[in-house]
Amino acid sequence: MRSIEVLFSPAEFSALARRDLSRTACVVLDILRATTSMMTALANGAEAIIPVAEISEALALKQQRPEVLLAGEREGLRIGADQTGGIEFDFGNSPREFLPDKVRGKTIAMTTTNGTRALRACAHADIVLIGSFLNLRAIVHCIRRVLPPHLILVCGGTHDQAALEDTLAAGALCERLWPYYASGQAADSAEIARRIYPLLQADLLGAMKHSRNGQRLLNHAELRGDVYFSVQRETLSFVAGLQEDGTVRKLACEAPSPSADATTVYSSPSA
Repeated sequence: MRSIEVLFSPAEFSALARRDLSRTACVVLDILRATTSMMTALANGAEAIIPVAEISEALALKQQRPEVLLAGEREGLRIGADQTGGIEFDFGNSPREFLPDKVRGKTIAMTTTNGTRALRACAHADIVLIGSFLNLRAIVHCIRRVLPPHLILVCGGTHDQAALEDTLAAGALCERLWPYYASGQAADSAEIARRIYPLLQADLLGAMKHSRNGQRLLNHAELRGDVYFSVQRETLSFVAGLQEDGTVRKLACEAPSPSADATTVYSSPSA
C-alpha cells in the first residue's frame, strides 16, 4: 500500500534522519531559495552541487578541491569573509546569481540555513529529488513513472517553523499525485497541503506577500527579484537528485519539454 506525507518544518528533520527510508522517495522543497537555486545552477550548466550543513564543511571542501565554487547564506545574505576567517563565498543563495558563464562545468559546494540540512536528513532514502515550482511537471512525471511505495515531501521551512511557499509547492505535488496515492495511506499533512494549494495557486506572488520568507525578501531591494523568479512554474523539463556520492546532479527522468525555453528563462527579472 502506497503512502504519502508532508513534513512541514525543520523541527521534523532529526526524526526523519532516524527513520527507515528504504522504499521511500523524498522530494525536498526549499522554494525561497535553496532548491530553486540548485535547479537554476544545474539548468545553466553546473556539473554538480554538493550540499553541506555547515560553513566549515564548505571551507574544508574548498581546501581539498580548490576548483570548487562556494555558495551559501546565513540570515538570507551571502556568506562573507568575516564569517569564514577570510574567504568570500562566490555566490549567495539567489537563483539569479547562478548565470551560465559563472557555473558552466563547475561543482558548487552549497550551505544554507535549512535547505541543505533537509537534503542531508533524507540522504538515506532510496530516491531524493530536488523540488521547485520551476520543475513541478517534471517531478510529477518522474514520480508517476517510479511510483515509490512511500513518498515524503520535505519542506525546508523558515527557521524551525513551517513556510507557506514550501507548503504550497508540496500541495501542488500532492494535488497532481493524489490519484496514485489517495487510495493508500495519505497522511493528514498531505491532505492539508493539497487543500491549501488550490486556494492560492492563481496568485503565487501575492501569496508570497503573506509568507515570512517572502516578506523578508520583498523588503530587500537586492533580493526582491528572487521571489518573482522562484514562483515561476513549469520552466524546466528535468529533475535533479541526490546521488550516493553526496552530490546533486541532473537525472535521466525527464518530462516533455515545457513551452518556455529553459535556456532563455534565466535572465534577471526586474525587481
